[in-house]
Amino acid sequence: MLKIGDFSKLTHVSVRMLRYYDRQGLLKPSAVDPVTGYRMYSAEQVPELQKIIMLRDLNFRSSETKELLQNWDDGYLIQSLHGKINDIEELITREKRRIEQLRSAIAHIEANKFDQYYNVTVKSIPAYSVISLRKKVDNHFEEGKLWTELMEFVKQEHIDYERSNQNSVAIYHDGEHLDSGVDIEVCLFVKRTGKGKGAFTYRTLEPVGKMACMMVYGPYENIAGAYRSFADWLDKNQPYAMGSTSRQVTIIDHLDTDNPEEYLTEIQIPLIEL
Repeated sequence: MLKIGDFSKLTHVSVRMLRYYDRQGLLKPSAVDPVTGYRMYSAEQVPELQKIIMLRDLNFRSSETKELLQNWDDGYLIQSLHGKINDIEELITREKRRIEQLRSAIAHIEANKFDQYYNVTVKSIPAYSVISLRKKVDNHFEEGKLWTELMEFVKQEHIDYERSNQNSVAIYHDGEHLDSGVDIEVCLFVKRTGKGKGAFTYRTLEPVGKMACMMVYGPYENIAGAYRSFADWLDKNQPYAMGSTSRQVTIIDHLDTDNPEEYLTEIQIPLIEL
């Protein structure tokens, strides 16, 4: 039997991490000295620790690692590794889009011209899994209440959602000819779907082959100007018509800065080819 310090030296894993693995139930000591309270490990535990280190380096969370250790099987492990590859590929795709948006932001700022401030770009938008809340409200200013409701539900249900800056989207269902009010759906991108409750629904946002996109800097009052810029752009690009259900993707908001001039929002409007 080895004391925790000796086991640490043997495996090159710090005492702090060994204690953490103990607390997480990943690697319990073989024995604990009843007098001193020292954790004691055996050499036979080294392979188990190596599995933990491998999964940690592959970005598996402690809960995922624990489940894999309890169900260690080549088929299940390979399936889990493929799932992790898919998660990383999706993250890379989102981060590449974010890089493009940042470069566009730099170009707009350096140009310092209003006619380029709301430059329209056309791109495809992939499908996303979301948890959403859709309601009819009196006006757009009530959108904040929907976000509050959604975030409270997500917190209450311990829903695992994307933590990147670009993790939320509001959808405006304008094409349904409402007599009054506005039909708004607020969504958070989630890593996996589950079972909804009441008005809170898991669903997949459909991919859009051609989406007109504009970066809007500053307070939300600037968004109206972006839509005017889009109307001018549409007049000059007659093969296109405006589709329904426009979207607003929040990139920087009050959670990131106290200065509304630093807000960053992406307007997305689906296009129909005539």
